[in-house]
Amino acid sequence: QVQLVESGGGLVQAGGSLRLSCTASGSIFSVNAMGWYRQGPGKQRELVANIISDGRTNYAESAKVRFTISRDNAKNTVYLQMNSLKPEDTAVYYCRYCSGTGCSGFNSWGQGTQVTVSS
Repeated sequence: QVQLVESGGGLVQAGGSLRLSCTASGSIFSVNAMGWYRQGPGKQRELVANIISDGRTNYAESAKVRFTISRDNAKNTVYLQMNSLKPEDTAVYYCRYCSGTGCSGFNSWGQGTQVTVSS
């Protein structure tokens, strides 16, 4: 079992920044992938970015320029720095942990943190 605790969401004006954090605890594999997904109103959940324990990253096109994912392996924590936020970034952001380098095996989701960007 892996538990995920997210923090850092909130209300911000367009053009502002937020930093999300997610800390994993439990049976953590040394090789793992952690990432952020989001689900906007009336939309399907989509990948924002993920990062493997060796530092390799993957971004959605919409996140490549404005968002940065990073991690601290010693703390089992992944971060998402979001800059130049837009109203369309409004969503519930979910952290995901996957054992190994992909998510075809064991994976776990956080409860989500709300990000609201006002125009």
